[in-house]
Amino acid sequence: MAITFNKSRNDDDALMAEINTTPLVDVMLVLLIIFLITIPAVTTSIQVKLPKEMNQIRETQTENVIISVNEAGNAYWFDSKLNSFQDLKGKLVALNRPMADLEVHIRGDANANYETIGQVVYALQEAGVARIGFITKPPAKN
Repeated sequence: MAITFNKSRNDDDALMAEINTTPLVDVMLVLLIIFLITIPAVTTSIQVKLPKEMNQIRETQTENVIISVNEAGNAYWFDSKLNSFQDLKGKLVALNRPMADLEVHIRGDANANYETIGQVVYALQEAGVARIGFITKPPAKN
């Protein structure tokens, strides 16, 4: 079944092929007003001179623990391979130091799986280590 329309010369019976843009214009004006009201709230009006700080290169101290994660996802306590994350917790307890004072540096390979590094960080947090840092290589100067 198809709908057929009789073609007539009377303009009152002709189909209206125009799109009613009035609702579109109304919505756009409302959005414009909302944006005009919210933009000043997003930007701060108080001028503050923020400090400028360069990254400071810190030398590794002998009491810092270095954990390395290679590309294959193996974790190492200094130079000895960790078999599990429970082994990591055991080595931290064997240090006989307060975990709040202990600083652990993680050397992660650029191509290493982030899951392994995340598991190392999680194991350190579970052990109570508060100071965790990542050893990176500074970008080349051009």
